[in-house]
Amino acid sequence: CLPANQERFANGKLATVRFHPSAQVVMTAGRDRSMSFFQVKSFVLYYNPRIQSIHLESFPIYKACFSVDGEQVIATGTHHKMFFVYDMMSGSIIPIQKVRGVEERFLRNFEVSPDGSFILLTGTSGYLHLLSMKTKELISTMKVNGRCTASAFTPDSSKIYSYSKEGEVFIWDVRSRKCLHNFEDEGSLEGKCIAVSKNNQYVACGSSSGVVNLYTTDVCLKENRPKPVKAIMNLVTSATCVTFNPTTEILAVASCETDEAVKLV
Repeated sequence: CLPANQERFANGKLATVRFHPSAQVVMTAGRDRSMSFFQVKSFVLYYNPRIQSIHLESFPIYKACFSVDGEQVIATGTHHKMFFVYDMMSGSIIPIQKVRGVEERFLRNFEVSPDGSFILLTGTSGYLHLLSMKTKELISTMKVNGRCTASAFTPDSSKIYSYSKEGEVFIWDVRSRKCLHNFEDEGSLEGKCIAVSKNNQYVACGSSSGVVNLYTTDVCLKENRPKPVKAIMNLVTSATCVTFNPTTEILAVASCETDEAVKLV
């Protein structure tokens, strides 16, 4: 296959590559302060034509993500309190300068709930801010012990799994915002990334040692020190990305700290 962004390579490191939820479109975004959209062709030999590029002045992008309906793109910066919303339908760029009730030096990491109702912003010092996707206003703030490094919604958007830097996972009820349970990720020196499978059967936790532990969700909700179903030790550098395929048959684990560190399990 030709590079997806053949028609416009980025001038800096790419931070995000995302497929549109319903259209044959791929988005790239990164440190060169731009987001680009390309039409995905089904034939290998064709270029993927660029639809458009959006430049965000003085805003190196840390992460960008489509909304569930595919009508918006949310983008956070590397060192900014604010974030941007790009409206795909109108073509307008909406800066969200400040969310009332959220006191953070900068906002980087976030997750969009699978039902499209919420945005979860990961703050510093263990704070998690739950926002309404519709209004971009604060609903509630939760707090984990230590510092939160990654979070994931369950497929039905009813729970949130938050992974702390200290290797502890906290499970939250979205409706009541109460902590239902917490457990220790076995052997984790520093939590890095977390994913919940689409059928809600498994939770994968990736740590700084490169080990990815795979748990069943029923055990995670009951035990404080659950045993992993499998410990994946193929990565030798920090595991920075874990994700399940839609049918829960494949788990991709990856590290951005070295070349070609992508494994399919």
